[in-house]
Amino acid sequence: MIKLTKPYFDEEEIKAIRDTFVSGWVAGQGPKGSELEYYLQKYLRVKNAVVVNNCTAGIHLALLALGIKAGDEVIVSDYTFPATGHAVLYCGAIPRFCDVRLDTYNMDPILINSKITTKTKAILVVHEFGMMADMDPIMEIACQHGLKVIEDAACALGAQYKGKMVGSFGDITTFSFHARKNLTCGEGGAVVTNSKEYTNMIRSLSSFGMKSAFSREEEFSIPSFDYLGYNYKLSDINSAVVLEQLKKYPKILSRKRELAKLYNELLKDNPYIKTPAEHVDYYNVYQTYVVTISPHIDRSKLIIDLRDDGVQSTIGTYASHTQRVYNSYDKCPNSLYLFEHSLALPLYYTLKEEEVYEVVEKLVKNISKYND
Repeated sequence: MIKLTKPYFDEEEIKAIRDTFVSGWVAGQGPKGSELEYYLQKYLRVKNAVVVNNCTAGIHLALLALGIKAGDEVIVSDYTFPATGHAVLYCGAIPRFCDVRLDTYNMDPILINSKITTKTKAILVVHEFGMMADMDPIMEIACQHGLKVIEDAACALGAQYKGKMVGSFGDITTFSFHARKNLTCGEGGAVVTNSKEYTNMIRSLSSFGMKSAFSREEEFSIPSFDYLGYNYKLSDINSAVVLEQLKKYPKILSRKRELAKLYNELLKDNPYIKTPAEHVDYYNVYQTYVVTISPHIDRSKLIIDLRDDGVQSTIGTYASHTQRVYNSYDKCPNSLYLFEHSLALPLYYTLKEEEVYEVVEKLVKNISKYND
């Protein structure tokens, strides 16, 4: 079976875990977490970073730091894993889903104004599968209407738009270190911002609403609890793994982009498959390689056929407005089309070129069944 994804670890991560165990500090917000935050700030060229236990928690904290509360509305990219919309619900707010472009899979700026009401407080932009959204017009609209912007960059660590790094645009940006992401420790995430005020609020909220034990080591103080916080800390064990992953991240990205380029070349002339868009203004980090299959092909059956043929695949992601949990009246036809016809193919650092050829061969073979 050629797996859909496979994390890349070697002896450095194992040694880092061992060293963390020996240090005795394995809980969250410890020395390894602080070190990771420092290197994320350098890599992303931002002033502040807070590591958390997952990206969903990070989005929740970002919304709280921006003052999102019950009854507020947040415009959310529709084509995304429901964690994005869930975080809005955690605040008692209402997600208003905005449709996406078929070529980039990301929020269509042209449609944002139609979603803005007197209750709208923020835009939650998703950079899906590793390609950034069209941020210039999105930021212009946000500025015109006095709206905050959160970048959900769960899939997009290292992505760029017009030469600017992800996290350079919104008020707050969140990242994921989940097992399917380019950089992983199994579960984890980070929140970055240039605002010290937001940073202090996010760090406190992630630790029950108090200062962390590590920050209180030098001077004894009894913490107080002035507002409701959460246990969203990332353990130092996980932080140690991410630190090692970050060191090898450039070669991971380079390899995945090479493999994506090979997929694009092999599939570009197939009339039943639409490959991901490539734009000169975007640096795509290809967290997932997703194609769109012609509507007359049963995508779900194709996934089963590929599995039986030794290739693991899955859907791209969800049309959030169709999920009952949101009780949404928004209409997002492009997102729905992608939800029904997108296909994620195997892509990871250790995937061999000959395996890409095999995936393509079996994909084309199984698609041909529908065209005989």
